[in-house]
Amino acid sequence: MKPARARSGALLALLLCLAPAAGRGEDAIFVASQEAGAVTRIDADPGTGPVLLGAGPAGLAAAADGTLYLTHPDAAAITAVGPDGRIARRLQFRGQPFGIAVSADGTRLFVGDWQAGTLSRIDAQSGAVEAVAEIGREPAGLVTDVAGRVFAAERGGDSLAILDGVTLELRARLPVGRAPFALALSPDGDRLYVGNVRSNDLTVIDTRLLTVLATVPAGRSPYGIATSRDGGEILVTNQEAGSVSVLDRSLALRGRIPVGRYPEGVAVAGHRAYVANWFSNDVSVIDLDEHREIERRRVPEGPRAVVAVPAPVRAEAAR
Repeated sequence: MKPARARSGALLALLLCLAPAAGRGEDAIFVASQEAGAVTRIDADPGTGPVLLGAGPAGLAAAADGTLYLTHPDAAAITAVGPDGRIARRLQFRGQPFGIAVSADGTRLFVGDWQAGTLSRIDAQSGAVEAVAEIGREPAGLVTDVAGRVFAAERGGDSLAILDGVTLELRARLPVGRAPFALALSPDGDRLYVGNVRSNDLTVIDTRLLTVLATVPAGRSPYGIATSRDGGEILVTNQEAGSVSVLDRSLALRGRIPVGRYPEGVAVAGHRAYVANWFSNDVSVIDLDEHREIERRRVPEGPRAVVAVPAPVRAEAAR
């Protein structure tokens, strides 16, 4: 079954949840709508029109310069949308691109092939494939860290692969829960959170020792993960329960916040979280201080991934 149509494994809730540094403005929030084939910026007031991409986007990731990269599993392609909101280029990909992550310098993309069970490193400008590694079945969420490593959720193997981003050599493979999908790093990079869709739990990885710290209940079908700016809270979308679980650093459950229907991707910007609700075609905006939904914003059909792109540093703050 192709991931673009699968309810149990359809979209990378690949999150880039970077907190803005001092001197920065508000983060930009973008939502990818698979059914509508569009990406929309929703933080502007009243918002900007969607960028029509065609061939339902699946994975979504952002480079530090604000360029968005979206995978199209059914079209064997990757679209780059520039910071100006226009399509910058379309990269062809042999296979079924799904999960995607960007290198720290923005020059390389890491792309998982859902059908082939491979991870490719490609040039972000030309799309040229530089290296390919075989990993587990149905690679879903991908995350890179400051050490240059790539973490890949192997949904079909109930495991997590850790690879060297330069050589693509496998450094470790760790067992997690059933059907791991979404990944999120803590702000300090010391922990990786893995959402396991079929076992309804969250696995926590020590990224220094590459060991499993804990596995705790997370709600029904945990599909998206993000952390608060200080790393003190972990947000997990419960796809089948229409809610977001809030856990603290000790992994204790602090509450559940009702949102829209079939929530998937989640991203954090400042004191707010944004949740893409696939079935209700909207985005829930959550106040993280009060732990409640404060509004809903309509978006094109089938929103499934959301990303926060840090605003550029203002000139006066840079001096």
